[in-house]
Amino acid sequence: MSISLSSLILLPIWISMAQIQQGGPDEKEKTTALKDLLSRIDLDELMKKDEPPLDFPDTLEGFEYAFNEKGQLRHIKTGEPFVFNYREDLHRWNQKRYEALGEIITKYVYELLEKDCNLKKISIPEGYGVIVLNPNENYIEVEKPKIPVQSSSDSSDEPAEKRERKDKVSKETKKRRDFYEKYRNPQREKEMMQLYIRENGSPEEHAVYVWDHFIAQSAAEKVFFVAHSYGGLAFVELMIQREADVKSKVTAVALTDSVHNVWHQEAGKTIREWMRENCCNWVSSSEPLDTSVESMLPDCPRVSAGTDRHELTSWKSLPSIFKFFTEASEAKSSSPKPALTRRSHRIKHEEL
Repeated sequence: MSISLSSLILLPIWISMAQIQQGGPDEKEKTTALKDLLSRIDLDELMKKDEPPLDFPDTLEGFEYAFNEKGQLRHIKTGEPFVFNYREDLHRWNQKRYEALGEIITKYVYELLEKDCNLKKISIPEGYGVIVLNPNENYIEVEKPKIPVQSSSDSSDEPAEKRERKDKVSKETKKRRDFYEKYRNPQREKEMMQLYIRENGSPEEHAVYVWDHFIAQSAAEKVFFVAHSYGGLAFVELMIQREADVKSKVTAVALTDSVHNVWHQEAGKTIREWMRENCCNWVSSSEPLDTSVESMLPDCPRVSAGTDRHELTSWKSLPSIFKFFTEASEAKSSSPKPALTRRSHRIKHEEL
């Protein structure tokens, strides 16, 4: 196993400094000298020594990876899964390679949704039979603007020589601080800040926003939800905030390994009763598909998804989910509608 240059140089320095700090006054000069040495080391150049260029392929084939018939990412030649540590002791380079491949996979997934699932990627998805929410994208990262630090000695009456000396010390202090920060976190190349998306700063906010601006305004008379994991919690929050609207428009809800909690979320009695009649949660379990699973919460039935893997619960339970939706739709269609009286007609007309 090879040892990086940073390990060879920096580790003895930390040990030496710890030993020197225990010595007497004569050792302080050595400590100062070592600190000065550290301030002269260019960490960027140190870490990039012997590092290959950050020039990566722009296709899966270029990375020598492909998805097999099971949808698994595998190496074309070896058949092995993705390996993060492609080059040993080059964590920064491996991370950049991982990010570059991730961007390609993201585009590939979008292509699958469009080609295989007949979805269309548009900016405003109104008037379509399927809406795919994106509750995990709540902010964007941008580089934090640098605020210039003005020297406090600019307006003082100090001699020019003294001001220059103080400015030099300040610059050296900043250089050492940046050095220690880069050594502690080599991946952090830039100071970043998060800008939250307006009215979509959380999965819960996103669900309410999509409901208000798209689902509630759609012409669909029967709306069905499939909510996985935290999506179940977001749906319960939607019900709490838009209970009457959800009840009037939503026909059935399929939850897959949902992490919602009607007690912690303080869902009212009427919401819990509606969920018992119109929701079903397919949970991770080693039991056969649709086997009843005991629940500690009085909200909706829980059945096995036919797998004990959380991430596969939606896929494994898909046939049962659409059967559940079909039955709910037929039941709603066959249920008699309330008779329309003159008074109710007048109220309806006035509302319109």
